[in-house]
Amino acid sequence: MDNNNHTARKVLVVFGTRPEAIKLAPVVLELQRHSNQFTTVICVTGQHRQMLDQVLQVFQLRPHYDLQVMVAGQSLSGVTTASLTGLNKVLEHESPDLVLVQGDTTTTFVAALTAFYYRVKVAHVEAGLRTGQKNNPFPEEISRRLTTHIADFHFAPTERSRANLLREGISPEDIEVTGNTVIDALFYVRDRLARNPSLAVYPEELNKASRMILVTAHRRESFGEQFRQMCEAIRTIALSRPDVLIVYPVHLNPNVQAPVHKILEGIANVRLIEPLEYVSFVALMQRAHILLTDSGGIQEEGPALGKPVLVMRDVSERPEAIAIGTARLVGTNSDTIISAVDELLDNPLRYQEMTQKPNPYGDGNASLRIVHFLMRRLFDQTPSCLCSSTP
Repeated sequence: MDNNNHTARKVLVVFGTRPEAIKLAPVVLELQRHSNQFTTVICVTGQHRQMLDQVLQVFQLRPHYDLQVMVAGQSLSGVTTASLTGLNKVLEHESPDLVLVQGDTTTTFVAALTAFYYRVKVAHVEAGLRTGQKNNPFPEEISRRLTTHIADFHFAPTERSRANLLREGISPEDIEVTGNTVIDALFYVRDRLARNPSLAVYPEELNKASRMILVTAHRRESFGEQFRQMCEAIRTIALSRPDVLIVYPVHLNPNVQAPVHKILEGIANVRLIEPLEYVSFVALMQRAHILLTDSGGIQEEGPALGKPVLVMRDVSERPEAIAIGTARLVGTNSDTIISAVDELLDNPLRYQEMTQKPNPYGDGNASLRIVHFLMRRLFDQTPSCLCSSTP
């Protein structure tokens, strides 16, 4: 690689799903602010389609490449091979200095693997998350482990994630603890909403409930009986708590849509709505009394907004919030979920305990730390301060 500091380095940013887009958008914006140092090329695989496009609009990002790999009913191996074929052509045409990926999706792993084949350096955002169970979450746990052992630079969101990487033999100088970029994205949207609340678009009736439970549930490893139990728990809570509104933006996956509508359709205080674009979803999180979820990102966003998070999973790769008490693992058993929700609805002290603690996932400056690290490693530059060039 040319060490001339005046030569911009080409960074190919690859993502395919809504969570990746949300978490990489602030990094892309920060790279674009340093256009003298970095030429930023965006490639999306389209592993998610409609939900991905919504995020691109929020952050005003326009991809240079769109592989459009997803077709109806596609298998994981189909996504993998289509992404590998498409990314091979992009790498060959662009010859980037660095490929930047995020998280633990199939897109993440395939992009890292393609870069390795072309002997291009890989930087991994949100590195080091682990459950220690290769099938939980599936297939994300293996995707992130494999990406770790391809990547050259590792941006760990927390010290615990850094420790995981060190245990796996990653060199300390290749790891930077940054906080999680989802907090950067969250604060960006929160500030936009504060200036213009009308940016949030959802049914007006959702603002009228004094207490609202916001639900997200869509994880592949829960499909089947576990997912049915989760839906039955939501049904029981709704029927026993007519004063509480339950809002569920339902994931587009047919394995989610079918049981959700079968079990929850028609209940007076349950609103099954289409997936929301990110700005509106953030606004709903701010309105919510409780976040009931199997999502990874919401475990990070909830504490930043002062909301208690009940996690419908048996294990989490994000133990920091659970350790300090802003999130709680409640599993997928319906009785356990119901009990946990009842406790927060009926016990103000318990609710307060979960909402008045610091967010363990960062201060909103993760993207700055990532870009400054890349300056040091790709240019041998040391930025004078941790400050954005945003006007």
